Amino acid sequence: MTSQNGGRVSARALLVVALVIVLVAVSVRVAWSRGSLNGLICGGECGPEAVAAPVGLGSARAGDASVREVSADGPGAAAVRRAVDSALRNTDALGPRVGVAVSRVSVGEPSDVLVEEGPAALVPASTTKLLTAYAALSAIDPQQRFATTVVRDGSRLTLVGGGDPYLVRKRGKGAPRVERAELSVLAARTATALRRAGVEKVSLRHDTSLFSGPEASTAWEKDYVPAGIVTRIGALWIDEGRLSGGGRSDDPAQDAADAFAAELASRGIDVADGSEEAQAPSGAREVARVESATLAQVVESLLVTSDNEASEVVLRHVGLAESEPGSFAGGATAIEKVLADAGVGVKGLVLTDGSGLSRKNRIAPSTLARVVALAPTRARTSSLVTDIPVGGFSGTLKNRFSDAGAARGSVRAKTGTLTGVHAIAGMVTTRSGAPLAFSVMTDATKDINPFVTQAALDDLAVALANLP
Repeated sequence: MTSQNGGRVSARALLVVALVIVLVAVSVRVAWSRGSLNGLICGGECGPEAVAAPVGLGSARAGDASVREVSADGPGAAAVRRAVDSALRNTDALGPRVGVAVSRVSVGEPSDVLVEEGPAALVPASTTKLLTAYAALSAIDPQQRFATTVVRDGSRLTLVGGGDPYLVRKRGKGAPRVERAELSVLAARTATALRRAGVEKVSLRHDTSLFSGPEASTAWEKDYVPAGIVTRIGALWIDEGRLSGGGRSDDPAQDAADAFAAELASRGIDVADGSEEAQAPSGAREVARVESATLAQVVESLLVTSDNEASEVVLRHVGLAESEPGSFAGGATAIEKVLADAGVGVKGLVLTDGSGLSRKNRIAPSTLARVVALAPTRARTSSLVTDIPVGGFSGTLKNRFSDAGAARGSVRAKTGTLTGVHAIAGMVTTRSGAPLAFSVMTDATKDINPFVTQAALDDLAVALANLP
């Protein structure tokens, strides 16, 4: 009798345990899909790298010797056009100037574009960063790092800016999205080297000659720099020129040099007052260095966070890699050169910066779609699509597509927004797993509620995701 009762109790207990396990599993699944577990899984917001690549994309890792051909299977041009026309029929939300392009993702020619309509080129806003990122990964080794160095000529030190966009004075608490070199570490290494050489007193200069041209684009709005919307661009800064008390530095390189001098002084090195800007002497020997994250990591970060300053620094590196000046103009010329070499159409292309802050930029929707379609088919640029934000999960798309059914998690895209300008370009997978590259842009919506326009653009991606 006792044995029978005990057996019945055990069976009930097992049933309860099983139900609890099922409920916990379901709860974890729901919490994961909502991003509620990001803090535990990723130590903060999970980036796009935490989301599986779209089915059928099959892109290679940067540096692989070959890239498997991506399947060209998917909906035909007629089906795509119907989806586009249906999604963009709300002209009251989009204004009079709307451009759209949709392309297959396959190893092929530009004829893979399925739909292309609207103005030849529009204001792209931050979707410009897709071209900057693609050109950078194409022209520069994705594993390259940018070094900030200190060289010595007698008792004279020169702090040499190497164009590290994420150099910081000292890392804060928590895991940063991207690896960051520290000025304080550079100072510690320098102080150690000086003591070994018997040097206790030095003067300091700083060298920003890697980049050239104006620090602010002449195509930017005049209040961008004074209002602290963007930092003056150069080869040397810390914390992207942001001040600890808020605002932006008026002279980022000088502030970095002053911070370096203070770090040296705290380590027992006597530094003469003041640091002047001067190019490092040709015979000076390197004393110490710190290196940035890899270019691939920098590109991932600037795309997810839509980092204007990092984009402009990378633009200058692209210019230098293509034997152009490290400037706004040099970088723009280099991007056009890289795109042309890749067979991407550049009709109507006008670039005056690398971030998209400029309203004078013009990019055709087909240029953006073709770049997105081409990226996963080449080893050097294959990470581009997995770098950009994921709808409903990360970056600038974290709060978009969250209730969009098939589109949630299936859309990877870069957005662009200025007053009266909205754009989105990226990759979407259909219900059967076929990848499509798309771009939709509108630049005459100043008198329309921006959230209404944004929703209308998102409707296109949703329509493509719902294709069979």
